[in-house]
Amino acid sequence: MTEAALEEFNDAKFRRKRKNGTYEVIEAPDLPSFIADTHAHLHMLDDPAFSIARAACCDVRFIEQIVDICEDDLAVFDNIAKWTRQAAVKIPSMTTVMYCCKPAPRVPKFRFAVGCHPHNAKDFDAAAEARLLEVLHDTRVSAVGEIGLDYHYDLSPREVQREVFRRQIRIAKQAGLPVVLHLREAHDDGFAILSEEGFPEAGTLLHCYNLGPDELQRWIDAGCYVAFGGPVTFKKADEVREAAKITPLDRLLTETDAPYMTPEPMRGMKCGSEHVVFTAAKLVEVLCEDDPFAASSMLGQVYENALRLLDREPTPWQREV
Repeated sequence: MTEAALEEFNDAKFRRKRKNGTYEVIEAPDLPSFIADTHAHLHMLDDPAFSIARAACCDVRFIEQIVDICEDDLAVFDNIAKWTRQAAVKIPSMTTVMYCCKPAPRVPKFRFAVGCHPHNAKDFDAAAEARLLEVLHDTRVSAVGEIGLDYHYDLSPREVQREVFRRQIRIAKQAGLPVVLHLREAHDDGFAILSEEGFPEAGTLLHCYNLGPDELQRWIDAGCYVAFGGPVTFKKADEVREAAKITPLDRLLTETDAPYMTPEPMRGMKCGSEHVVFTAAKLVEVLCEDDPFAASSMLGQVYENALRLLDREPTPWQREV
């Protein structure tokens, strides 16, 4: 089912399509804090404006949009501005059903992470590097990413992935920006490269963590932020929930990886930033045992973590231009 099909209902309720063609309404978690989606590819959705409006209705107040320097049209920067304006128009009619007793939702603030995904490392030539350096001067950009290694698909040769990863770590350090990591079946090499190059002082975000606590500990010890998305909600992912338990509260983040990795109970549907509320609710269940006071404190801290890492002031390097 597409976002366009959902929009026919003209509200922000979550719906899952049944086999007989009817729709089941899924109750949205009522969370005591604003939420951040620290990793999204909203330009891949059928109707980004509708997703942004739904996210606003779910109190998602910050979104980090990922842009691939080799694959994506840089028009996404302008498109996000257009989609947020369209979302603002949609929100009033969507809120009458769900939010009549709450303050009016607000369109999320966007920042951008730009880099070369390891899938595209083979295309990261001198021209792509020059484009990346130019784009990173844009003060809307707050991170270099997603960058790293992917040994699962191996869409670029591994040696090329490693070299491009190193080059982008150096660029991030030059720009004074944090890095957003994509590591799949490559955590040993990724950690080794970061240890050799030096973890950026601006921060390191381990995106879409889906392994257990044993692997996570060294990343925590290195000072990394850890973002949990859909996998922490999956029924057979107890090890991911155990990893969340050992993550320091001041380095815990929520994300979606939209349009991928949709959390339960919406798994099987295309993911939007609005779905981050289900991930946040699962973290409340796992870390706070549904205690309302603890949940409010924890979620407030997680939201502040996202802003501290990804909504910072322009770096001195960015201000040089």
